[in-house]
Amino acid sequence: MAQSTSFSKNISDYAVNLMARSVFGLFLSLPYETRIRTAGWVFSNIVGPLSGARKRIRKNLAIGWPDMPKDQVEALCRSVPGQFGRSIIEIYSGAEFADRVKDITPLGPGVAHLAKARAENRPIIFVTGHFGGYDVPRSYYLHDGMPIGGLYRDMANPYFNAHYVKAMCTLAEPMFPRDRRGMGKMIKFLKSGGTIALLTDQYNHEGELVTFFGQPTRTAMSAAELALRYDALLMPIYTIRQPDGLSFEVHLEEPIAHSDPVTMMQSYYDSLEKRVRANPDQWLWIHRRWRPERDGAAPTTIDSVV
Repeated sequence: MAQSTSFSKNISDYAVNLMARSVFGLFLSLPYETRIRTAGWVFSNIVGPLSGARKRIRKNLAIGWPDMPKDQVEALCRSVPGQFGRSIIEIYSGAEFADRVKDITPLGPGVAHLAKARAENRPIIFVTGHFGGYDVPRSYYLHDGMPIGGLYRDMANPYFNAHYVKAMCTLAEPMFPRDRRGMGKMIKFLKSGGTIALLTDQYNHEGELVTFFGQPTRTAMSAAELALRYDALLMPIYTIRQPDGLSFEVHLEEPIAHSDPVTMMQSYYDSLEKRVRANPDQWLWIHRRWRPERDGAAPTTIDSVV
């Protein structure tokens, strides 16, 4: 029975991957600007509704932003999957995407701190979330002579995972798998004065409680713990997609002061919340970021907006 179930899953994974590769192939056959806009439209109007993404977005907004007007909620249900689609195809666009972002001028108070840390060969940890063009800094800083190490978790579909990891590595390296060996290599890279970027906005069952949008949620402490252990600069970085849907601004904020891990990660979440409130369509509201059944403080009206 187990063997039959495993076989069925393999067939299903293979079929899903085949469909995805076919669609991505069609996108990549288009000129760059048309490709990105088309991917955004398809994910907004087809993938979003069929995948259940709109339902998850409504649930998350009911928890984190319950007073958002209904018309804005529905607008986000359309725009957020579109942003995600653009980001995916940008990763697969490799050199064309890299050429688009190589001339960006990073902004913000963190720019001077970053320059000082680089001059001192001090380890640097960028913290960010699934916000805007979150893969832009890896590509930009590689061109600027500062490779940024990235950490990734293998996807459940092994067929899709193989080419997705390859696409991420083509865009910028080094990339480290989220396993014991990968973590060891990443720490060695960091200790040598390297720079890593961590996406730290997903729920972590073993994490500590912080507050995000006024709600308790659990997050990993690893970014802060590594910063403390190796005296690394811990800096929030955000890439904001511009109204044309194709270009970006990179913003470096003030480094987070070293204290204790929970305080440091709370500072990061306060920073991320401000960015999301300013540009709510650019954060990936699809992730199940809050678990009120475990952590409490859930609104009682959630079912009315699903």
